[in-house]
Amino acid sequence: MGGDGLAITVTLVDDHPVALAGAEAWFAAASPPIDVVAAGACAQVAWTPPGDSATVVVLDLQLSGPQPAYADLRRLVDDGRQVIVYTMREDENTALTCLDIGAFTFLTKAEGKEHLVAATVAAAHGRPYTPPALAGAFGVNTRPDRPQLSQREQEVLIEWFQCESKELVAERLGITPRTVSSYLDRVRIKYASVGREARTKATLVARALQDGLIGIDDL
Repeated sequence: MGGDGLAITVTLVDDHPVALAGAEAWFAAASPPIDVVAAGACAQVAWTPPGDSATVVVLDLQLSGPQPAYADLRRLVDDGRQVIVYTMREDENTALTCLDIGAFTFLTKAEGKEHLVAATVAAAHGRPYTPPALAGAFGVNTRPDRPQLSQREQEVLIEWFQCESKELVAERLGITPRTVSSYLDRVRIKYASVGREARTKATLVARALQDGLIGIDDL
């Protein structure tokens, strides 16, 4: 079940038919089954009904063309989507870049069914999930106890510290309250992923101060 009590739904974005078929079979065999509502070779499927309504987007980072699909990932994140990057790439810099942009988590295709299904369930419930590839990336990070927040996540965080409501943050930044909540959820997930949970606003303020993301003057 999803975080809102509804069945978990997924949109798959991958330009390899075998990979799409395999992921669909894994989700169908999950208990309870996870419904793949749309699948395709380009990210546009995630904005085309019914793909635009999916709880989670599973995105292959290497679509058509030589460059990683960072732009597609950023657009999905900015739209407030929960995105699992699922890719053949295994280097730590790519993993950390995806996390910095705002991906929910980063999986290599070698990690297979167990981690893809578990990560999808975690994403639907808003629970942190750190598979081996991402744990390894954290391990080589020069600041392993400090989550890598994207610039937009930091902007939302600071505005939220300064505002009385998410609605006011949304008005200031020109986004929706739902998107504000999504950004804040991702920040909390990132802190939890490095063992520093921040369930309350007060704790999140303390974490941000500790990490130099904000100063007293920002408050």
